[in-house]
Amino acid sequence: MESTRYKIGEVSRKLDVAVETIRMYEREGLIVVAKTETGQRYYDDEDLKWLNCIRRLIKEQGLNIEGIRRLLSLMPCWKIRPCTIAQRESCPAFNGAIKPCWMLKDSTQCHCQDIDCRDCAIYRKAHECTNLKEILQQYLQIEQHPVD
Repeated sequence: MESTRYKIGEVSRKLDVAVETIRMYEREGLIVVAKTETGQRYYDDEDLKWLNCIRRLIKEQGLNIEGIRRLLSLMPCWKIRPCTIAQRESCPAFNGAIKPCWMLKDSTQCHCQDIDCRDCAIYRKAHECTNLKEILQQYLQIEQHPVD
């Protein structure tokens, strides 16, 4: 079953957020937008939930865009995927990046280069706004048994 697709104007009206604000979230790396073959942006229900989460983090928690981006950079993609030790050594997300892994993908030769970030477990886990802190705590424990 295919999810509902929304154009940016529809999203703007549904969430009462300016179109330019949504575009800014994309430029700033907070959201990875799906595009048609002709380049038209579209959003699904998960994107709407994530945009609502971003708005709540800003309005209710007092975070700014840089704060959200740094929070997302803490998502331990190397544990969620999981990656080998060799893959981690060459991964900018593992080596202290201050941006989420999906923002780094195009600028380096990652082993996940061929994966669509919108479908990636890491990007989808970030959308779990209500328990983002729990997810981070769960995965940021000291590694006991790395994958070889």
